[in-house]
Amino acid sequence: MSGMVGATVLPQAGAKGDGMPQTDPEGAVSSTGSAARDGLPDYAAAPQSDGLPDIPAHGGQVRAVMQHFPTAARPFFDLSTGISPFAYPLAVPEAAAFTRLPEEDEEADLRAAAAQAYGVADAAMVVSGAGSQSLIALLPFVLPAQRVCLLGPTYSGHRLAWQGQGIAVTQVDAPEHLHEAAIQPGTVCVVCNPNNPDGREIPAAQLRLLADQCAQHGSLLVVDEAFADFGTQTVAPLLPHPALVVLRSFGKTYGLPGVRLGFLLAEPVLAAQARAVLGSWPVGCVGLAAGRQALRDTAWLNHARQQAERAHARLTTLLRQAGLACFGQASLFTLVTLPQAPALWRHLCQHGIVTRIFPDQPGRLRIGLPGTDDAWRRLEDALRAWRDPQK
Repeated sequence: MSGMVGATVLPQAGAKGDGMPQTDPEGAVSSTGSAARDGLPDYAAAPQSDGLPDIPAHGGQVRAVMQHFPTAARPFFDLSTGISPFAYPLAVPEAAAFTRLPEEDEEADLRAAAAQAYGVADAAMVVSGAGSQSLIALLPFVLPAQRVCLLGPTYSGHRLAWQGQGIAVTQVDAPEHLHEAAIQPGTVCVVCNPNNPDGREIPAAQLRLLADQCAQHGSLLVVDEAFADFGTQTVAPLLPHPALVVLRSFGKTYGLPGVRLGFLLAEPVLAAQARAVLGSWPVGCVGLAAGRQALRDTAWLNHARQQAERAHARLTTLLRQAGLACFGQASLFTLVTLPQAPALWRHLCQHGIVTRIFPDQPGRLRIGLPGTDDAWRRLEDALRAWRDPQK
């Protein structure tokens, strides 16, 4: 598969010459021509870190970052994730949620709520787990794969999961190149849609054609829709498609990442196999209660979508006023590119604002949505100081 147009064979995690922190599953894996494919400047893939300190494996690790900035303004504001700042108003769990095991009918009801929320016809096609990351790690144990092809640069938790089980991973830099992988039996094609961290979004109709091609040739398509709840390009309603697996995240949209809840959607036989591998009690009582309540609250979801759209528009306006180029369609974050991205990252940290820098892609900075007036003011002041350092 390395002979495909635009393809790059990715080194094994930890292999010499990987050129990226081996434990950074949020880093965007680089490949030849990827910056040009995204419409991003070449410096977005510049092979230099500009003296960055050790970067945590994920966003949201505020204390680990800010220990390097002891004089920074406080309190710290975390804009390093793609998690909605508009959290679902979940009731405080009753004490019994921590002192008993989950009931089987509670999990069944959660799967029914997820099926309805994601447009899946049958709850038998839903697998619940402790966050979509745990389900990414599950994939190599339930999908027959001889090789994996990623559309990148993307969330490299997928790469790490497959390589951790000894499966060769190749990356292509344009959606049309996935069709070359799909015609090779035993291939698992992986697409994050919308993509993290650049917000690239592929129309659902295009992904359906790819899934159909996979079905014809004995390959599979995994679509990670972790950031799709506020969009329209979901492929989940295509199930039970024989060659399609969809991943959904709960915590990002509902602003409840600590609940640790996610879903794998697949045709019933594959879904049953995945549930068997996970075993009993894949989700705790708190996650069961949160998911069953929030996933059925469509009025709240519509309101949260409007809030996120307004906040995203405000953020991109603010960034552009500071002279920064914004990319992507994901409503919960914006990617900016500039040669001085590491310097801007440090500047924001000094102002008590944590954003997401990628050591292997140091020309890129991902910025999440501020959730309070204080956070907006702090960001506005920091960007004003960046734009006009003499004032």
